[in-house]
Amino acid sequence: MKIEQLYTGCLAEAAYYIESKGEAVIIDPLRETQPYIDRAEKDNAKIKYVLETHFHADFVSGHLDLAKKTGATIVYGPMAQPNYEVHVAKDGEALKVGDVEIVVLHTPGHTMESTTYLLRDENGQDCCIFTGDTLFIGDVGRPDLAIKSDLTLEDLAGHLFESLRNKIMPLSDDLIVYPGHGAGSACGKNLSKETFATLGNQKQFNYALRGDMTKEEFIKEVTTGLAPPPQYFPKNAMMNKMGYESYEKVLETGNVPLDVETFEYIANHEGALVLDTRNESEFITDHIPNSIFIGIDGGFAPWVGALITDIKQPLLIIAPEGRTEEVIKRLSRVGYDNTLGYLEGGISAWKKAGKETERIESIKAATFVSAFKNSDAVIADVRTPGEYTSEHMVDAVNLPLDYINTMMNDWDKNQTYYVHCAGGYRSVIAISILKARGFDRLINVEGGFGAIKKTDTEVTDYVCPTTVE
Repeated sequence: MKIEQLYTGCLAEAAYYIESKGEAVIIDPLRETQPYIDRAEKDNAKIKYVLETHFHADFVSGHLDLAKKTGATIVYGPMAQPNYEVHVAKDGEALKVGDVEIVVLHTPGHTMESTTYLLRDENGQDCCIFTGDTLFIGDVGRPDLAIKSDLTLEDLAGHLFESLRNKIMPLSDDLIVYPGHGAGSACGKNLSKETFATLGNQKQFNYALRGDMTKEEFIKEVTTGLAPPPQYFPKNAMMNKMGYESYEKVLETGNVPLDVETFEYIANHEGALVLDTRNESEFITDHIPNSIFIGIDGGFAPWVGALITDIKQPLLIIAPEGRTEEVIKRLSRVGYDNTLGYLEGGISAWKKAGKETERIESIKAATFVSAFKNSDAVIADVRTPGEYTSEHMVDAVNLPLDYINTMMNDWDKNQTYYVHCAGGYRSVIAISILKARGFDRLINVEGGFGAIKKTDTEVTDYVCPTTVE
């Protein structure tokens, strides 16, 4: 028997490969399926099942394409009603894979179809559980992502309590817990950076598995402090339920080189958004007017999903050399399938053709400290509320990038802003969005709050939570 965790850092997502006696299972695959096919072929194994723990909200799963290519059966747990052919397993049903067995444990709460898969080894011994978004390391799944449910947040949290107590906690402490996500995912509040642990460890350290916790206490703790989910979550969940275009088709229509004139025409006449995915320093120096920056080397896909509100938005890509296919792939993982092409030759070709470019005014942290003392500008801290509360510059205003589209009225076009985040990535995203909407008095602080703190001046004193009024 082989078990492999296939972890994708950008989405903080874990898929799983299980193989026994030439038969294989994939759990919660990403959109691009070839890596899973290649992995099975390496073992001369046939993929028998594609197991889905639930209708994912934070990414588009590759279950449909993988099943079509391999003949594998897609399996969901009880209460799933997808718009395509699957095997909806019964609670307690055992799936045979080579010499091992996978037992279906219906664990509703994150969503009503949420299911945990218990793996039994060749000797019939319980080995590990694949918990999806029911149980994370250090946390549990948020109970507010179900598709069009008539259940309240509290109802779902109550179901989650019962699932954990009745289905998971009675299992052996020696079991390995393999969750669907790690730190950085918005599917929970405070996920650990660890991507697996023993169940005994979680019973000891996971707040949601405290033995003395009442159902009412659990519901209160799980539902308190939930930030609004990213706007693309329900759209991805619906794609996973109803079906979607094949990844190969998305790549075929998006990975198209466009010359400068064609690129400009499409941008001006077909409502396409120019998405620049280069490094922030390159965007600062030169970019196409009204283009939006979201760098491929940051938390690219989740930021696209959070900030580009129309999942069907036509996109034109500016990509680092040789990385266009990677950009399209990572866009497709969160359901942004409408890429129309990329600028062949990049910004260099644009400038050679005599086209206009713009730049962002950007200054080093030490220069900012000196300049701010003698100005009436506002310090705009675009980090999350939690980061801001933890420590921030005196007099800084928190205008989180996460909510920039709904907080646009909090920005003033007549005001000058020094914009910073933690390290310089999010501030450039924020400025690019604001510039595209007509704001022009924006100054980026290079290196963000991390660099500001190192200047060791009175202006950069920060306020801790105990002293925030």
